[in-house]
Amino acid sequence: MSNMVTLVLALVLLLPAATARAEEIVVSNYGSGSPPFPWSIALEKRFFQEEGVDISGIISSEGGGTTVRNMVAGGVIFGEMNPAAFVAAVQQGAKLRLVADTVPLIAGMVWAVKADSPIKTLADIKGHKIGYTNPKSTSQGLTSGLVEAAKLNMADVETVKTGGFGEGVAALDLGLIDIAPVPDLIWIRSGAKLRTIAAAEQVLPSLSNVLCVATVDATEKQGDKIRAIIRARRRAVQFMNEHPDEAADIIARVNRIDPEATRVLVRKLLAVRVDGRSYWNEGRIYFDGIERMLKMQESIGNVKPPYDVEKVTDTRFLPDDLKRPVR
Repeated sequence: MSNMVTLVLALVLLLPAATARAEEIVVSNYGSGSPPFPWSIALEKRFFQEEGVDISGIISSEGGGTTVRNMVAGGVIFGEMNPAAFVAAVQQGAKLRLVADTVPLIAGMVWAVKADSPIKTLADIKGHKIGYTNPKSTSQGLTSGLVEAAKLNMADVETVKTGGFGEGVAALDLGLIDIAPVPDLIWIRSGAKLRTIAAAEQVLPSLSNVLCVATVDATEKQGDKIRAIIRARRRAVQFMNEHPDEAADIIARVNRIDPEATRVLVRKLLAVRVDGRSYWNEGRIYFDGIERMLKMQESIGNVKPPYDVEKVTDTRFLPDDLKRPVR
């Protein structure tokens, strides 16, 4: 009996330590878009634990600004966010460092019209109303890329704030706008009644979508943990390429979306190449794509120069074969 009591007490004493080691990371739009898909795989397949870091969950946020607040106020050491949010936070004094480039493309999002719309091609968008989510949003900036691809000027179209992607589809259905940007997961849920006129990966250059950042304190004191998180995500990307259907089934379950449609989406995004780059990147940093995205965000007032991303980048935590950035 005494041996049993001793064993129970030992286990109880170990529990707080195990709980203390468990951590969370914060990922923008986790559960509502395709950029975070590899994190679902890393979590479900326990790649984090196998790489030596006990990530117990992922905190979702509605955008980069919320991700920054979660990191700064919540004591989270690692997050994934869009480049504009990262730069704006650093300019405002946040002690953050860019440590990996995870999705260097805009893909999966389409601009759609109602099935019976007279708009058939990009050239037909002239004189029509194009929706975007909110002022200074990425969707607002990407509208300029769509218009440029159509060889038009912004004066040739009218842009309309809808308040969100789902709200944009509703506005399209009501006839309040003629064209709506529709991200992949919303397309899966409502795309049957819509028709695509352009896909982001077909009309836009490589624009950095989301980056991984860590707190300066973590880069100085918890480097091994940052390395482990990056390795786990890299393994998830490799798993997706090697087992796309199994990965899609995991993603469908986590995001509560149709498995067959998710299999189609995952295979489609795995095949995307823009400027020779994959959609889900293993971590190599593409400074040229980050610069293009920041210039676009600058055009709508989302970031202000000067900014020097390389000065707030730390490549020490990337695997050796990914350390060399592209400029």
